[in-house]
Amino acid sequence: MQIRKTDRTRRAIRRALLATTILAINGPALAEEPFDLNALIEAARKEAPIRVYDSTGKIVEMAKAFTEKYGVAAEGAKVKATAQLEMIIREARANNIQGDVSIISDAPAAMAQLIPQGFAESWLPPDLASKIPAEYQDPLTVVTSANVWAYNTELFDKCPVTNIWQLTGPEWKGKVAMQDPLGKASYVDWFNQMAKHGDDRVAAAYKDLYGKELQTDDGSATAAWVKALAANAPLLTDADAAAADAVGAPGQSQPFMGLMSSAKFRDNADKGMKLGLCKDLKPWLGWMYPGVGLITKGTNSPNASKLFIHYVMTAEGIAPQAEDGKISTNKDVSLPADEPSGIGTVLDQVMPYDMSTSLDDWDARETWQDLWRINYQK
Repeated sequence: MQIRKTDRTRRAIRRALLATTILAINGPALAEEPFDLNALIEAARKEAPIRVYDSTGKIVEMAKAFTEKYGVAAEGAKVKATAQLEMIIREARANNIQGDVSIISDAPAAMAQLIPQGFAESWLPPDLASKIPAEYQDPLTVVTSANVWAYNTELFDKCPVTNIWQLTGPEWKGKVAMQDPLGKASYVDWFNQMAKHGDDRVAAAYKDLYGKELQTDDGSATAAWVKALAANAPLLTDADAAAADAVGAPGQSQPFMGLMSSAKFRDNADKGMKLGLCKDLKPWLGWMYPGVGLITKGTNSPNASKLFIHYVMTAEGIAPQAEDGKISTNKDVSLPADEPSGIGTVLDQVMPYDMSTSLDDWDARETWQDLWRINYQK
């Protein structure tokens, strides 16, 4: 796969626009007054209630806890990333802001559209800045979440696959469950992240499995793997729940491998599922994707919105999501010891998301979707 010259030109223009927008938002570097959390709380209490968008239903619980803690009314709304993007843009253009805060799992959209076009802005809590790695500060990444390969522990003592290239072979034809990349942007972003930052490891995994170098005309080892996976008739779903059911439902005789959020492992206790984490899978057992925290421009409650962002960057605020294996970018916040998936013990086996190429992910989406569409077979 080759990125066209026009794509590079568009990226350069977009980066220049983003830099200009950030300068306009933040202004020149000036000495700031010391951050006063108590003053922010008092200012927030004088403002209208806020509404917070997130793609997890846990946001409802988080908003309720925030209201109880600070006496600042907040409502959480579970909204998919694609719908969040549309709603924020539509509300801004109509001058009718309904959502004040967005924790959006589509970092490329945030970087390419929401921030540079002035629909939303990032705010970094000054008193927490030293605890948040630089790569997660601008824009502020609230959490990173894992999508992982899983198997059925009732059928196998350990993961039956040790290499992602096995999933392209006849043994797993029609037996890989995952969300449809044509409807889930983070999947094609993952393809691009692998090609940009880990293609050598994808090629090395091929050699480890087959004992020979990968020969391909597809432009990258990642493209060759994506093409082969699509052609192996995976079971495509519209949600992680369906993929989790295909893999982990008890009483099965025909095994499936599946790709899903680490959050689905809570169903082992809640629903009697049999999901197991595929540890030691080459080259990675899954990948991370970011949840970017944004405040919509034009909100009537800027202080309450900032207070909510501050809250979710604390252990107390992010606790409901940490229970699902979502990892705060605040280095002082850790996962619970009893988090169901066990992702916290194998983070070195998970491919991280590199925000520096999020605009490349945005520009390459159509190319990766076309590759999948052309090669997918049922």
